[in-house]
Amino acid sequence: MGLSKQAEHGSWASPITAQAVAGAAVKLGDLKWDRANSRPHLYWLEGRPAEAGRTAIVRLNSQGEPEDCLQAPWSARSSVHEYGGAAFTVHAGEIWFVNAEDQAIYHRSPEGDTTRLTEPGPSFADLQYDAARGCLYAVSETHDDGDEAHVSIVHVDQAGEVTELVTGRDFYASPRLSPDGRQLVWLCWNHPNMPWDGCELWAMDLHTQSEPYYLAGGEQESLFQPQFTPDGRLYIVSDRHDGWWNIHRVSDQGLQAITHEQAEFGLPQWVFGQSTYAFDAENQLYSLFTRDGLWQLARVDQDNGELAIYDLPFTHLDQLHCADGQLVFLGGSATQALTLCSLSLAGQSLKTIRCASTLEWDESRLSTPQALDYPTGDGELAHALFYPPVNPEYTGPENQRPPLLIKCHGGPTGATTTTLDPRIQFWTSRGFAVLDVNYRGSTGYGRAYRQKLYGEWGIADVQDCEYGAHYLAERGLINANKVVITGSSAGGYTVLCVLCFSDIAAAGTSYYGIADLQRLLASTHKFESRYLGRLIGEDPALLQQRSPLYHAENVTCPVLFLQGLKDKVVPPDQATAMADVLRERGVPVAYVSFPEERHGFKAAENIVRALESELAFYARVLGFSPADSLPSLQIDNDP
Repeated sequence: MGLSKQAEHGSWASPITAQAVAGAAVKLGDLKWDRANSRPHLYWLEGRPAEAGRTAIVRLNSQGEPEDCLQAPWSARSSVHEYGGAAFTVHAGEIWFVNAEDQAIYHRSPEGDTTRLTEPGPSFADLQYDAARGCLYAVSETHDDGDEAHVSIVHVDQAGEVTELVTGRDFYASPRLSPDGRQLVWLCWNHPNMPWDGCELWAMDLHTQSEPYYLAGGEQESLFQPQFTPDGRLYIVSDRHDGWWNIHRVSDQGLQAITHEQAEFGLPQWVFGQSTYAFDAENQLYSLFTRDGLWQLARVDQDNGELAIYDLPFTHLDQLHCADGQLVFLGGSATQALTLCSLSLAGQSLKTIRCASTLEWDESRLSTPQALDYPTGDGELAHALFYPPVNPEYTGPENQRPPLLIKCHGGPTGATTTTLDPRIQFWTSRGFAVLDVNYRGSTGYGRAYRQKLYGEWGIADVQDCEYGAHYLAERGLINANKVVITGSSAGGYTVLCVLCFSDIAAAGTSYYGIADLQRLLASTHKFESRYLGRLIGEDPALLQQRSPLYHAENVTCPVLFLQGLKDKVVPPDQATAMADVLRERGVPVAYVSFPEERHGFKAAENIVRALESELAFYARVLGFSPADSLPSLQIDNDP
């Protein structure tokens, strides 16, 4: 390769196009073993942008090749809590799944015949099959006009009759059946808690149909992933000791800690069906855990909690399951897109089954993240991943620093990932630096860090973005006059707050972000309807004080809004209200809507349109000419 060309940051040509990003955005998840036959079979879900966001069920066939088990137009996706998860289960080649369009449960025979089992109306998630009784257990959510959604654990028989088994709490999750079929356990919690604040573990005897009885947990203890060993012992993850999610055994004396690490063996339960630990046929325990933003896999000694860590080429891991003498999981790294892998327990050989991206990545074009811990407001410490611009064919103008794109994750109880993210590489390969912020409130750093956002949302996260930009500018890594900020959902709220309450950004992009907190309280779904009470408070004056809509006069830089019109988590009126106010004040505003999208864009053409709109927007604001041929973007009040 010859000498690199000198060109304005942002204008660099890159093969990592918006179309390539959309094509690499297949979502892998919900791994499941069908253990009914002599040789277990592996199944999983694939969310496919190229098929308008359809979620297919895929299995590993006897030849070791992936094959679809669910053809279009079927799509396995649950809407319980709006975020769904665990939308299918399998036994002896039979599949039960929640169909995205009507949220009914359908049955697919081994021959491929698909029939509806339940009537449309309720939504279902976390399906569990009881082979002895020939029935399903699931979390059910029903909506009556004008009333808050009703959530319960239900029994679904072979005729599709749905019977409530457990009710009375605001939320349920993780129904799990003991190996002998006698005991059913589950998690439950009430408003105003989120599951990462506090929840409880309950059980019932299915043989005697006894009244449910309490096992563990409480208002100040977060539990995650109840799971039985093959010989019937019950385990769970709890943060009761020192505020870290560690693995525990459930006994008559309560919870007995197995691991004692300042690390996280659990995850925030935004979706159903998450799994960070598993047992082999001999009851040996294996677990994923994260420390300082990096995930690892270990064999866990159940007597002393010692971790025998596997040497894997991954820094992000998810969805651990075990059967047939092998561990299966999702793994990724800075140079590896999320990949479905198996690890033989006998020879410890690693095998790739499926990759989320079919693209061949030229590592010379990839920006690898640098983990940062930097001082922020109130004497606290914030965390982030910093990606410098990388393109072997270009350098920026002499003595010029690159523009910075600050990326705010959603949740806000979420976390950045070290997995190769084509969206980030889209920017770094064009000459942008990217700061992916794990602001206070993010998971992966213990309960105390998770709760530092409580009462401080719209303040602490803003400070962490602001101080991060200053930290990079002071070290000469970015151009402080060319900082832009982007984020989705709760991250979109942080974007709008940064634009209102800080002067660091030259422009911002809000993907379905929150502008009016009081309006959100009146319109959002049940799962998050009390979340604001913890993040900010319930005083209407305080909610207005933290709402960007009521401080629009502070916004002086251009803003791009990207919004799905079927979004029930952050309804479209949040974006339109903020955009209208800014337009009236003469602020440059671009608004792009997606009629068929919900919370998060799934169709390839919409992913492309959103990303290209963002690039065209920054090009206009920062004054560079992109190498890409982009569709026109209407910017109202464009100077």
